Amino acid sequence: MFEQEAKPTEVARRLRVSPKSAYQWHQLWRDGGVQALASRGPGGSRCRLSPRCPAKLAAYLDQGPAAHGWVEDQVWTASRVATLIGRKFHVTYSVSGATRLMHRLGFSPQVPARRVAERDEQAVTAWKELTWAEVKAPGRPAGDTSASRAGQASPADRPEDAPGAGEAALRS
Repeated sequence: MFEQEAKPTEVARRLRVSPKSAYQWHQLWRDGGVQALASRGPGGSRCRLSPRCPAKLAAYLDQGPAAHGWVEDQVWTASRVATLIGRKFHVTYSVSGATRLMHRLGFSPQVPARRVAERDEQAVTAWKELTWAEVKAPGRPAGDTSASRAGQASPADRPEDAPGAGEAALRS
């Protein structure tokens, strides 16, 4: 488009990108031609683990935190995963880097993949039926609410014993 003398604003409109991006592309094109606009591949840093290590890491994560020394709960946090990577592969990962790696492997930090092994379904059901029913505050019945957009009734439309009903007689 730039070779056809299209302005950066026109390029931005036609490609549905920001004008800033189009101006940056125009500058690159002026300085280096079409080759300067070629993709450089995906951004970000490369994975610092060898190609077979992510599969090993996924297997370690499937074993659960307790298998690797975290017995207090069964939750993989990004911090724990970064520590595990350091222990098993001797590579330092930041917490955010461990989070991105976990997402690439199909895991999400701080969310248990399965229910805990000690879960007692009968106790959970009994709690929901008995305790939760007592604790949960009752909601307002549906008939007690109004969602009408109509304005207030005029004083003349009110019953005689209603507040403000006498005002209509005074105005007449």
